[in-house]
Amino acid sequence: MDINSLAKIIWDYHHMNHKVEKADCIIVLGSHDTRVAVRGAELYLNGLAPIIVFSGGLGRLTQGLWAKPEAHIFSEIAIKAGVPEDKILIEDRSTNTGENVLLARELLCRKDIIPSSVIAVQKPYMERRTFATFKKQWTELNVMVTSPQMSFEDYCDNNPSKDIDRDEIINIMVGDMQRIALYPRKGYQIYQEIPDHVWNAYEQLIKLGYTKQLIAEENIKESYHGRGGEGDTGGTDG
Repeated sequence: MDINSLAKIIWDYHHMNHKVEKADCIIVLGSHDTRVAVRGAELYLNGLAPIIVFSGGLGRLTQGLWAKPEAHIFSEIAIKAGVPEDKILIEDRSTNTGENVLLARELLCRKDIIPSSVIAVQKPYMERRTFATFKKQWTELNVMVTSPQMSFEDYCDNNPSKDIDRDEIINIMVGDMQRIALYPRKGYQIYQEIPDHVWNAYEQLIKLGYTKQLIAEENIKESYHGRGGEGDTGGTDG
């Protein structure tokens, strides 16, 4: 299979394909991709939640790329799209997905907002890891995950982040695949089943050199027990 076909297998696996319904809150997780902010604003303006939280400081991909925290840039996009400023909450300290969840929850608690359901908005290839993190860190919450609605080709070809090309996107997707396998044992996420054809595509992409976003971890497949079992508990992800 060619690189594009292998990448699309990983892309499809990362999607949760949730049906988005009305919720108590929208939580938009920060990143380099401003299309995520546009998607969050769209959901709010369509009446799917009464309040929207933007969560994100500067992470591994935006440190040195942006001068302001992700949450501030995303909120400015939402306000320009028509979201009222008084319906926006900003969490600007988080640097990874686990902190996005925990610090957004703390912020809502300080505002005496205790949601029973949220719509989490993330990049398309981070839907599954976002879902798995929410279900570990905020177990009682009903979470629906969504992302900008586009194909892999459109996502790569129309990326507003000029510093992140198709190869870099594939590197990031492969890195997220590894984290889905590894993080349940570290206690950062719930376990997610990985079908054999997805794992095989992941391994082939690694052989082809897509290793830039991998965590240094020996014997990742063995540590995942052949993709089975949740492992230890506790911690936030990296």
